[in-house]
Amino acid sequence: MLFDTHAHYDDDWFDEDRDTLLASMPEKGVGLIVNPGITLETSRFAISMAEKYPHVYAAVGIHPENCHDFVPEHIDVLRELAKHHKVVAIGEIGLDYYWPENPSRELQQQAFRAQLALAQELSLPVIVHDREAHADTLAIVKEFPIVTGVFHCYSGSVEDARTLVKMGWMLSFNGAATFKNARKAPEVITELPMEHLMIETDAPYLAPVPYRGKRNDSGYVHLVAEKIAQIKAMTVDEVVRITAENGKRFFGIK
Repeated sequence: MLFDTHAHYDDDWFDEDRDTLLASMPEKGVGLIVNPGITLETSRFAISMAEKYPHVYAAVGIHPENCHDFVPEHIDVLRELAKHHKVVAIGEIGLDYYWPENPSRELQQQAFRAQLALAQELSLPVIVHDREAHADTLAIVKEFPIVTGVFHCYSGSVEDARTLVKMGWMLSFNGAATFKNARKAPEVITELPMEHLMIETDAPYLAPVPYRGKRNDSGYVHLVAEKIAQIKAMTVDEVVRITAENGKRFFGIK
């Protein structure tokens, strides 16, 4: 059973066939999917999909690109949303310094810390987005030593990966690891203990080779497992089993 630990089915790219696609995943071997919110609205939508499909779970959070209007009262809303029995994490949260039009670094950091504090309060893991902000992201998560989480679509160094593993964190990889120009991801995967590794699509983005540039969906997550198996000199079945077990343990899914 494949576990796609990060996919955005709230995205409007799925408006025409969302239900058909999600309903088809178990027959494609995808037994579990986590859909993280990136705003309050998409967090609510993620919960509605989790209510509709037994194999779909939700995370609730405010993405750094979407925190322009962040106020502390938003944490109260997330706290209520997180009470739903199919919410398994706070996320997608973090820092993104890549786009110049993003919210200020100070506001991103404020929203990030507030959501980490909420995760600590609720004893939930976090799903972290880190783009061009490695040093600040790592420094801030270190401020919350009892919070654990996953750096999704991991793009940092081997050294930072080792630090996160020592802290008990997970790293997750998607179709970007299959790209011909991928350098860091294969290096990190080589070094990473399997018990700290998960797979994802980040659908509808970052479709793996040979579908790069097309709409991504959870049906392609097996290609990420195949790439990891190649890098780690393991069988695909071993990678699928271990990453699914890791995901269920991490998100507390029985």
